[in-house]
Amino acid sequence: MSWISDIARPEIVALKPYEHASWEPPLERLHANELPWRATGDHSDAGLNRYPEPQPRELVTRLAALYGATPEQVLVGRGSDEAIDLLVRTFCRAGQDSVIVCPPTFGMYAVAARIQGAEVVSVPLRINAGFSLDVDTILKQCTPSVKLVFLCSPNNPTGNLVSEADILRIAERVEGRALVVVDEAYIEFATADSLIRRVKDLPQLAIMRTLSKSHGLAGARCGTLIANPEIIALLRKVIPPYAITQLTVEAVMKLLEPAQIAIMHSRITEIRSEHKRVTQAVAQLRGTRRVWPSDTNFFLAEVEDVDRALNSARAANLLIREVRAQVGLPRSVRISIGTPEQNDRLIEALR
Repeated sequence: MSWISDIARPEIVALKPYEHASWEPPLERLHANELPWRATGDHSDAGLNRYPEPQPRELVTRLAALYGATPEQVLVGRGSDEAIDLLVRTFCRAGQDSVIVCPPTFGMYAVAARIQGAEVVSVPLRINAGFSLDVDTILKQCTPSVKLVFLCSPNNPTGNLVSEADILRIAERVEGRALVVVDEAYIEFATADSLIRRVKDLPQLAIMRTLSKSHGLAGARCGTLIANPEIIALLRKVIPPYAITQLTVEAVMKLLEPAQIAIMHSRITEIRSEHKRVTQAVAQLRGTRRVWPSDTNFFLAEVEDVDRALNSARAANLLIREVRAQVGLPRSVRISIGTPEQNDRLIEALR
Protein backbone atom coordinates (compact mmCIF):
# COMPACT_ATOMS: atom_id res chain seq x y z
CA MET A 1 0.00 0.00 0.00
CA SER A 2 1.07 3.57 -0.68
CA TRP A 3 -0.02 7.02 0.46
CA ILE A 4 -3.20 6.50 -1.58
CA SER A 5 -4.50 4.04 1.00
CA ASP A 6 -3.29 6.34 3.78
CA ILE A 7 -5.62 9.14 2.63
CA ALA A 8 -8.59 6.85 2.00
CA ARG A 9 -11.17 6.21 4.69
CA PRO A 10 -9.63 3.61 7.03
CA GLU A 11 -12.96 1.75 7.11
CA ILE A 12 -12.72 1.23 3.34
CA VAL A 13 -9.09 0.15 3.46
CA ALA A 14 -10.01 -2.46 6.10
CA LEU A 15 -13.28 -3.42 4.44
CA LYS A 16 -13.72 -6.99 3.27
CA PRO A 17 -15.81 -6.59 0.10
CA TYR A 18 -19.02 -8.47 -0.58
CA GLU A 19 -18.31 -11.94 -1.93
CA HIS A 20 -20.44 -12.32 -5.03
CA ALA A 21 -21.04 -15.65 -6.72
CA SER A 22 -17.88 -16.80 -8.48
CA TRP A 23 -17.66 -16.20 -12.23
CA GLU A 24 -16.75 -19.38 -14.09
CA PRO A 25 -18.56 -19.38 -17.47
CA PRO A 26 -17.67 -22.98 -18.48
CA LEU A 27 -19.54 -24.38 -15.47
CA GLU A 28 -23.31 -24.66 -15.13
CA ARG A 29 -24.62 -22.27 -12.48
CA LEU A 30 -26.39 -23.65 -9.43
CA HIS A 31 -24.65 -21.34 -6.96
CA ALA A 32 -26.27 -17.88 -7.42
CA ASN A 33 -29.98 -18.54 -6.72
CA GLU A 34 -30.87 -17.69 -10.32
CA LEU A 35 -33.81 -19.07 -12.27
CA PRO A 36 -32.59 -21.68 -14.77
CA TRP A 37 -34.89 -20.47 -17.60
CA ARG A 38 -34.87 -17.24 -19.56
CA ALA A 39 -37.85 -14.92 -19.28
CA THR A 40 -40.23 -14.96 -22.25
CA GLY A 41 -39.03 -12.37 -24.73
CA ASP A 42 -35.45 -12.30 -23.43
CA HIS A 43 -33.31 -12.08 -26.57
CA SER A 44 -30.05 -11.13 -24.90
CA ASP A 45 -26.91 -13.10 -25.77
CA ALA A 46 -26.13 -14.33 -22.25
CA GLY A 47 -29.61 -14.48 -20.75
CA LEU A 48 -31.05 -11.96 -18.30
CA ASN A 49 -31.85 -14.73 -15.84
CA ARG A 50 -28.11 -14.79 -15.00
CA TYR A 51 -26.25 -12.16 -13.02
CA PRO A 52 -23.70 -10.27 -15.11
CA GLU A 53 -19.99 -10.36 -14.35
CA PRO A 54 -19.32 -7.70 -11.64
CA GLN A 55 -16.64 -5.85 -13.66
CA PRO A 56 -17.08 -7.49 -17.08
CA ARG A 57 -13.58 -8.40 -18.24
CA GLU A 58 -14.46 -8.14 -21.91
CA LEU A 59 -15.88 -4.64 -21.45
CA VAL A 60 -13.06 -3.50 -19.16
CA THR A 61 -10.50 -4.65 -21.73
CA ARG A 62 -12.34 -2.93 -24.59
CA LEU A 63 -12.62 0.36 -22.69
CA ALA A 64 -8.98 0.19 -21.61
CA ALA A 65 -7.97 -0.17 -25.27
CA LEU A 66 -10.31 2.65 -26.30
CA TYR A 67 -8.79 5.06 -23.80
CA GLY A 68 -5.17 3.94 -23.97
CA ALA A 69 -5.07 2.49 -20.46
CA THR A 70 -4.46 -0.93 -18.91
CA PRO A 71 -7.33 -3.04 -17.52
CA GLU A 72 -5.88 -2.63 -14.00
CA GLN A 73 -6.38 1.14 -14.34
CA VAL A 74 -10.06 0.86 -15.29
CA LEU A 75 -13.28 0.84 -13.30
CA VAL A 76 -16.57 0.71 -15.20
CA GLY A 77 -19.61 2.33 -13.61
CA ARG A 78 -23.04 3.75 -14.34
CA GLY A 79 -21.87 6.95 -16.00
CA SER A 80 -19.42 9.40 -14.47
CA ASP A 81 -21.92 10.03 -11.68
CA GLU A 82 -21.14 6.68 -10.09
CA ALA A 83 -17.39 7.31 -10.24
CA ILE A 84 -17.88 10.67 -8.50
CA ASP A 85 -19.98 9.04 -5.79
CA LEU A 86 -17.52 6.19 -5.27
CA LEU A 87 -14.54 8.52 -5.00
CA VAL A 88 -16.24 10.66 -2.38
CA ARG A 89 -17.45 7.68 -0.36
CA THR A 90 -14.03 6.04 -0.49
CA PHE A 91 -11.87 9.04 0.40
CA CYS A 92 -14.05 11.41 2.46
CA ARG A 93 -15.07 10.87 6.09
CA ALA A 94 -18.35 12.56 6.97
CA GLY A 95 -17.84 15.71 9.01
CA GLN A 96 -14.05 15.60 8.64
CA ASP A 97 -12.90 15.66 5.04
CA SER A 98 -13.61 18.02 2.16
CA VAL A 99 -13.49 18.38 -1.62
CA ILE A 100 -12.65 21.36 -3.80
CA VAL A 101 -14.91 22.36 -6.69
CA CYS A 102 -14.50 25.24 -9.15
CA PRO A 103 -17.87 26.73 -10.10
CA PRO A 104 -19.51 27.27 -12.42
CA THR A 105 -19.09 23.56 -13.07
CA PHE A 106 -20.87 20.20 -13.07
CA GLY A 107 -23.10 20.08 -10.02
CA MET A 108 -22.72 16.40 -9.11
CA TYR A 109 -19.30 16.93 -7.49
CA ALA A 110 -20.83 19.07 -4.75
CA VAL A 111 -24.00 16.98 -4.50
CA ALA A 112 -22.06 13.74 -3.97
CA ALA A 113 -19.87 15.40 -1.35
CA ARG A 114 -22.83 16.77 0.59
CA ILE A 115 -24.61 13.41 0.51
CA GLN A 116 -21.51 11.92 2.10
CA GLY A 117 -21.32 14.70 4.69
CA ALA A 118 -18.06 16.11 3.31
CA GLU A 119 -17.43 19.84 3.21
CA VAL A 120 -17.47 21.55 -0.18
CA VAL A 121 -14.77 24.18 -0.67
CA SER A 122 -15.62 26.45 -3.59
CA VAL A 123 -12.90 28.19 -5.61
CA PRO A 124 -14.71 29.95 -8.50
CA LEU A 125 -13.25 30.03 -11.97
CA ARG A 126 -11.81 33.35 -13.10
CA ILE A 127 -14.63 34.58 -15.33
CA ASN A 128 -12.69 37.57 -16.63
CA ALA A 129 -9.86 35.25 -17.68
CA GLY A 130 -11.98 32.93 -19.81
CA PHE A 131 -13.19 30.76 -16.92
CA SER A 132 -9.63 29.64 -16.14
CA LEU A 133 -8.60 28.00 -12.87
CA ASP A 134 -7.54 30.14 -9.93
CA VAL A 135 -4.58 27.88 -9.24
CA ASP A 136 -3.04 29.89 -6.41
CA THR A 137 -6.30 29.96 -4.45
CA ILE A 138 -6.91 26.25 -5.07
CA LEU A 139 -3.49 25.44 -3.64
CA LYS A 140 -4.07 27.72 -0.65
CA GLN A 141 -7.36 25.95 0.03
CA CYS A 142 -5.76 22.49 -0.13
CA THR A 143 -5.68 22.00 3.62
CA PRO A 144 -5.04 18.54 5.13
CA SER A 145 -8.80 17.89 5.15
CA VAL A 146 -9.05 18.14 1.33
CA LYS A 147 -9.01 14.69 -0.21
CA LEU A 148 -10.37 15.36 -3.72
CA VAL A 149 -10.00 18.26 -6.17
CA PHE A 150 -12.62 18.03 -8.94
CA LEU A 151 -11.75 19.69 -12.26
CA CYS A 152 -13.82 19.53 -15.43
CA SER A 153 -12.09 19.92 -18.81
CA PRO A 154 -13.72 20.90 -21.09
CA ASN A 155 -15.83 22.45 -18.39
CA ASN A 156 -19.59 22.15 -18.08
CA PRO A 157 -21.42 24.57 -18.48
CA THR A 158 -18.80 27.03 -19.76
CA GLY A 159 -17.40 24.79 -22.51
CA ASN A 160 -13.74 25.78 -22.18
CA LEU A 161 -10.72 23.55 -21.93
CA VAL A 162 -8.80 23.95 -18.69
CA SER A 163 -5.07 24.55 -19.00
CA GLU A 164 -3.18 21.25 -18.80
CA ALA A 165 -0.27 23.07 -17.20
CA ASP A 166 -2.58 24.35 -14.45
CA ILE A 167 -3.97 20.88 -13.80
CA LEU A 168 -0.51 19.34 -13.60
CA ARG A 169 0.72 22.11 -11.32
CA ILE A 170 -2.08 21.36 -8.88
CA ALA A 171 -1.51 17.60 -9.15
CA GLU A 172 2.20 17.93 -8.44
CA ARG A 173 1.57 20.09 -5.37
CA VAL A 174 -1.02 17.77 -3.77
CA GLU A 175 0.84 14.50 -4.28
CA GLY A 176 0.78 12.40 -1.14
CA ARG A 177 -2.30 14.08 0.35
CA ALA A 178 -5.11 14.40 -2.21
CA LEU A 179 -6.37 13.21 -5.59
CA VAL A 180 -7.01 15.44 -8.59
CA VAL A 181 -10.05 14.12 -10.46
CA VAL A 182 -10.37 15.41 -14.04
CA ASP A 183 -13.73 15.00 -15.72
CA GLU A 184 -13.14 14.61 -19.47
CA ALA A 185 -16.75 13.91 -20.47
CA TYR A 186 -16.45 16.22 -23.50
CA ILE A 187 -12.79 15.74 -24.46
CA GLU A 188 -13.64 14.00 -27.76
CA PHE A 189 -15.08 17.27 -29.07
CA ALA A 190 -11.88 19.17 -28.28
CA THR A 191 -8.54 19.13 -30.07
CA ALA A 192 -6.53 18.59 -26.89
CA ASP A 193 -5.07 15.27 -25.75
CA SER A 194 -6.50 13.39 -22.79
CA LEU A 195 -4.57 13.43 -19.54
CA ILE A 196 -4.90 9.65 -19.31
CA ARG A 197 -1.35 9.45 -20.63
CA ARG A 198 -0.13 11.02 -17.35
CA VAL A 199 -1.89 8.62 -14.96
CA LYS A 200 0.97 6.12 -14.91
CA ASP A 201 3.46 8.76 -13.72
CA LEU A 202 1.06 10.68 -11.47
CA PRO A 203 -0.76 8.33 -9.06
CA GLN A 204 -2.68 11.32 -7.65
CA LEU A 205 -4.40 11.84 -11.01
CA ALA A 206 -7.74 10.19 -11.83
CA ILE A 207 -9.56 10.70 -15.13
CA MET A 208 -13.27 10.23 -15.81
CA ARG A 209 -14.51 9.36 -19.30
CA THR A 210 -17.99 8.54 -20.55
CA LEU A 211 -19.78 7.05 -23.54
CA SER A 212 -22.74 9.37 -22.95
CA LYS A 213 -21.64 12.31 -25.10
CA SER A 214 -19.62 11.74 -28.28
CA HIS A 215 -20.59 8.05 -28.54
CA GLY A 216 -24.30 8.83 -28.21
CA LEU A 217 -24.83 6.27 -25.43
CA ALA A 218 -26.26 8.38 -22.62
CA GLY A 219 -29.03 5.83 -22.06
CA ALA A 220 -26.56 2.97 -21.68
CA ARG A 221 -25.13 4.57 -18.51
CA CYS A 222 -21.55 3.50 -19.01
CA GLY A 223 -18.70 5.57 -17.62
CA THR A 224 -15.06 4.80 -16.98
CA LEU A 225 -12.63 5.89 -14.29
CA ILE A 226 -8.97 5.59 -15.24
CA ALA A 227 -6.66 5.79 -12.25
CA ASN A 228 -3.81 4.16 -10.36
CA PRO A 229 -4.60 0.44 -9.79
CA GLU A 230 -4.58 1.02 -6.01
CA ILE A 231 -7.40 3.57 -6.38
CA ILE A 232 -9.32 1.17 -8.63
CA ALA A 233 -8.91 -1.66 -6.10
CA LEU A 234 -10.33 0.51 -3.31
CA LEU A 235 -13.32 1.59 -5.39
CA ARG A 236 -14.06 -2.00 -6.38
CA LYS A 237 -14.68 -2.69 -2.69
CA VAL A 238 -17.42 -0.04 -2.66
CA ILE A 239 -19.17 -0.39 -6.02
CA PRO A 240 -22.26 -2.67 -5.96
CA PRO A 241 -21.38 -6.17 -7.19
CA TYR A 242 -23.57 -6.13 -10.33
CA ALA A 243 -23.52 -2.45 -11.26
CA ILE A 244 -23.30 -2.96 -15.04
CA THR A 245 -26.30 -4.70 -16.58
CA GLN A 246 -25.95 -7.49 -19.12
CA LEU A 247 -27.90 -5.44 -21.67
CA THR A 248 -25.45 -2.57 -21.24
CA VAL A 249 -22.46 -4.87 -21.67
CA GLU A 250 -23.83 -6.41 -24.87
CA ALA A 251 -24.95 -3.10 -26.37
CA VAL A 252 -21.71 -1.28 -25.59
CA MET A 253 -19.50 -4.08 -26.94
CA LYS A 254 -21.36 -3.99 -30.26
CA LEU A 255 -21.31 -0.19 -30.42
CA LEU A 256 -17.57 0.05 -29.83
CA GLU A 257 -16.71 -1.91 -32.97
CA PRO A 258 -14.43 -0.08 -35.46
CA ALA A 259 -17.30 0.77 -37.81
CA GLN A 260 -19.22 2.42 -34.98
CA ILE A 261 -16.13 4.35 -33.87
CA ALA A 262 -15.78 5.68 -37.43
CA ILE A 263 -19.41 6.86 -37.34
CA MET A 264 -18.73 8.54 -34.00
CA HIS A 265 -15.82 10.50 -35.47
CA SER A 266 -17.90 11.60 -38.46
CA ARG A 267 -20.64 12.85 -36.14
CA ILE A 268 -18.11 14.80 -34.10
CA THR A 269 -17.01 16.49 -37.33
CA GLU A 270 -20.63 17.39 -38.09
CA ILE A 271 -21.20 18.68 -34.56
CA ARG A 272 -18.13 20.90 -34.83
CA SER A 273 -19.35 22.32 -38.12
CA GLU A 274 -22.84 22.98 -36.77
CA HIS A 275 -21.35 24.40 -33.57
CA LYS A 276 -19.49 27.05 -35.56
CA ARG A 277 -22.56 27.93 -37.61
CA VAL A 278 -24.96 28.13 -34.69
CA THR A 279 -22.70 30.10 -32.36
CA GLN A 280 -22.00 32.66 -35.08
CA ALA A 281 -25.72 33.04 -35.74
CA VAL A 282 -26.68 33.33 -32.06
CA ALA A 283 -23.87 35.82 -31.41
CA GLN A 284 -25.37 38.15 -34.03
CA LEU A 285 -28.86 38.19 -32.51
CA ARG A 286 -30.02 41.40 -30.89
CA GLY A 287 -30.78 39.77 -27.55
CA THR A 288 -27.35 38.15 -27.22
CA ARG A 289 -24.70 39.85 -25.12
CA ARG A 290 -21.96 37.27 -25.60
CA VAL A 291 -21.28 33.73 -26.75
CA TRP A 292 -18.39 32.09 -24.97
CA PRO A 293 -15.84 29.97 -26.89
CA SER A 294 -16.48 26.25 -26.43
CA ASP A 295 -14.63 22.98 -27.06
CA THR A 296 -17.72 20.83 -26.54
CA ASN A 297 -21.05 19.94 -28.18
CA PHE A 298 -22.72 22.88 -26.42
CA PHE A 299 -22.08 26.56 -25.81
CA LEU A 300 -22.81 29.17 -23.16
CA ALA A 301 -24.62 32.33 -24.21
CA GLU A 302 -25.12 35.47 -22.14
CA VAL A 303 -28.44 37.05 -23.10
CA GLU A 304 -30.43 40.18 -22.29
CA ASP A 305 -33.48 38.27 -21.05
CA VAL A 306 -33.09 34.64 -19.91
CA ASP A 307 -36.82 34.01 -19.52
CA ARG A 308 -37.50 35.29 -23.01
CA ALA A 309 -34.81 33.02 -24.47
CA LEU A 310 -36.16 29.99 -22.59
CA ASN A 311 -39.76 30.71 -23.61
CA SER A 312 -38.86 31.41 -27.23
CA ALA A 313 -37.09 28.07 -27.49
CA ARG A 314 -39.98 26.28 -25.78
CA ALA A 315 -42.44 27.85 -28.24
CA ALA A 316 -40.41 26.20 -30.99
CA ASN A 317 -40.71 22.87 -29.14
CA LEU A 318 -37.11 23.06 -27.94
CA LEU A 319 -35.53 22.97 -24.49
CA ILE A 320 -32.36 24.86 -23.64
CA ARG A 321 -30.71 24.86 -20.22
CA GLU A 322 -31.11 27.58 -17.63
CA VAL A 323 -27.84 28.04 -15.70
CA ARG A 324 -28.30 31.49 -14.14
CA ALA A 325 -28.29 30.01 -10.61
CA GLN A 326 -24.63 29.09 -11.04
CA VAL A 327 -21.81 31.32 -9.88
CA GLY A 328 -21.16 34.20 -12.27
CA LEU A 329 -23.86 33.27 -14.80
CA PRO A 330 -26.89 35.45 -13.93
CA ARG A 331 -27.86 36.03 -17.58
CA SER A 332 -26.75 32.80 -19.23
CA VAL A 333 -28.25 29.81 -21.00
CA ARG A 334 -26.53 26.62 -22.14
CA ILE A 335 -27.44 25.34 -25.59
CA SER A 336 -26.63 21.89 -26.97
CA ILE A 337 -25.95 21.45 -30.68
CA GLY A 338 -28.74 19.45 -32.30
CA THR A 339 -29.52 18.36 -35.84
CA PRO A 340 -29.26 21.04 -38.55
CA GLU A 341 -33.06 21.27 -38.60
CA GLN A 342 -33.26 21.72 -34.83
CA ASN A 343 -30.49 24.29 -34.93
CA ASP A 344 -32.28 26.28 -37.65
CA ARG A 345 -35.46 26.22 -35.59
CA LEU A 346 -33.59 27.42 -32.51
CA ILE A 347 -31.92 30.33 -34.32
CA GLU A 348 -35.24 31.43 -35.77
CA ALA A 349 -36.96 31.14 -32.39
CA LEU A 350 -34.33 33.26 -30.64
CA ARG A 351 -34.43 35.77 -33.46
